Amino acid sequence: MPTIAIIGAGPGLGAAVARRFGAEGFSVALISRDQAKLDEMAAGLQDAGLVARGYAADVRDPAALETALRRAADELGPISVLQYSPLPAREYLKPVLDLTPELALDALQFSALGLIHAVRSVLPAMRTAGEGTIVLVNGGTSVKARSDFAGTSVAFPAESAYGEMLHDALDGEGIRVGQLVIPGAIPKLRLERGLDDVAERIWRIHTTRGPFREMLIPLDEGRE
Repeated sequence: MPTIAIIGAGPGLGAAVARRFGAEGFSVALISRDQAKLDEMAAGLQDAGLVARGYAADVRDPAALETALRRAADELGPISVLQYSPLPAREYLKPVLDLTPELALDALQFSALGLIHAVRSVLPAMRTAGEGTIVLVNGGTSVKARSDFAGTSVAFPAESAYGEMLHDALDGEGIRVGQLVIPGAIPKLRLERGLDDVAERIWRIHTTRGPFREMLIPLDEGRE
């Protein structure tokens, strides 16, 4: 059974993606910091007939993140899809004149370095299998800086650059690397099926070969 690991799993988009992939026969590894919330979320998915387990880890703690991914692969099966979508902390959404080197480094550890550690954990098995998908989910500051969201405006582009380089480097190996940019809060985007529409887009990134970046809606129609 293939496994999707959702890093930054929560009751909104993470649960919607879990349901979408679970309906296609995927086991689901839920990764975020709170084990109790993960257990509750996994139980709900299990009640719906899906295979799901939670693994607590902070993306800023490389050892914990790598351990969670290794346990997920051991217990559920090799990770064939990695979704990296942890929700940025509120302190990353500060004006640029309040941005300190320490806060910028923390944002980079959260977004770019966390992704690098996660990819290096799952990529060897994907390359051996000759297939896999890595999906980045980011806000609009990944493509357009905002002076009032300084932390993500620094960190998201670094994460995006790494993802785009992976997309190019893995071209031809059967491994898709894609980014879905969501330029605004999902409930405000007036999508017909809400979170399920976003989950469907992520499923399409997994199943359809395409460019590195997709915009959920045009950038000028949303606000991060």
